[in-house]
Amino acid sequence: MRISKKAAVVAAGGLLIGAGLIYVVQDTPFAQGAAAAPGTPTVPVAQVITREVAPAAEFTGSLASPEAVDLRPQVSGPIQSVSVPEGGFVRRGQLLFQLDSRPFQVALEAAQAQLLQAQAQLTQADADLGRAESLAPNGAVSVKSLETARSTQRERQAQVQAARAAVNAARLDLSYTRVTAPISGRVDRIMTTKGNVATAGATVLTTIVSVDPLQVYFDIDEATYLDFVARARPDSAGRTTAQLPVRIGLMNEEGYPHTGVLDFIGAQVHRGTGTVRARAVIANPEGRLAPGLFARIRLDTAAPQQAVLIDDQAVGSDQGQTYVLVLGTGNKVEYRAVSLGRVVDGLRVVESGLEPGETIVIKGLVRPGMQITPRRTSMQSPAAATAPAARAATPAAEAVR
Repeated sequence: MRISKKAAVVAAGGLLIGAGLIYVVQDTPFAQGAAAAPGTPTVPVAQVITREVAPAAEFTGSLASPEAVDLRPQVSGPIQSVSVPEGGFVRRGQLLFQLDSRPFQVALEAAQAQLLQAQAQLTQADADLGRAESLAPNGAVSVKSLETARSTQRERQAQVQAARAAVNAARLDLSYTRVTAPISGRVDRIMTTKGNVATAGATVLTTIVSVDPLQVYFDIDEATYLDFVARARPDSAGRTTAQLPVRIGLMNEEGYPHTGVLDFIGAQVHRGTGTVRARAVIANPEGRLAPGLFARIRLDTAAPQQAVLIDDQAVGSDQGQTYVLVLGTGNKVEYRAVSLGRVVDGLRVVESGLEPGETIVIKGLVRPGMQITPRRTSMQSPAAATAPAARAATPAAEAVR
């Protein structure tokens, strides 16, 4: 079939226009992604982090106050005034309640009068004894009279001592009308208000708990105790073979920002739970922590060792086996089973399965054996990621099947 020159020109122009259109379409980002997707998808990868990490065991416990006092009066009487800063701090010796002191003041004055009377009688007994002793050698005073004078003098001395003790007791009772804080710490609400009659030893006025330092109680499992903690118990000579640092974190805190000292290990293992009660002491100079708060405890059980850390979103699970995808030769993805440990600063410790320097897939719809185009990024914890896309991306774990 013969083609005219005009038709050939039109056909050639159409081919050129078509080629131009193809070029334009391929030059768009959509076309680039469509072309790259079937072949080598671009996925973020990062090199594992290697740092020194101390082996540790984690427990849960609660904060407690070393000293707690239910404040009760030591004498009975009406409450005249209350100066309790409810929920605030008090120092030892600070006045909190004032009882009616007038009856005790009267009792003190009466005791002081009894003391003066006893002292006057003792002075007279001393004079009588001195006179009898001076006249006895001349026979002017009988032996019986001399013995009577001596007995009376000793009796008056005893009366003076008893009167002096009564004065001290009355003065002490008077001082008890000022109910002061026996310890420094945070005071609770007022439980008995002004105008009520407080009964000695029975009426609870308020409660005070010490807040600096605080104690942290937690239970250690038997295996951890046998392997590590038993070495921190003092022996018969008071010596220990291990010092175990303790770190504490609260419910609203990341990690373990507070440092404590292990100062107590229970004397026996509880047979019902197989645990040992332990206690650490934590400083609380600003009083921000309160007794009774839930606490997370990390107990370092050995010296720091080199460990591999990765982002948790790179970890997948397949029939109970955790794994990661490793960037292998030729940018091919390899399946690697791993054993995971605890979280340190937002990154997961890999106990086995990865070597320092290896690069893993952070996220992406990839599977083992697939060739990818790696996009290098840094390993970081989810808390450090700021881009919403990084937090919402599909983990590599969900893509492998």
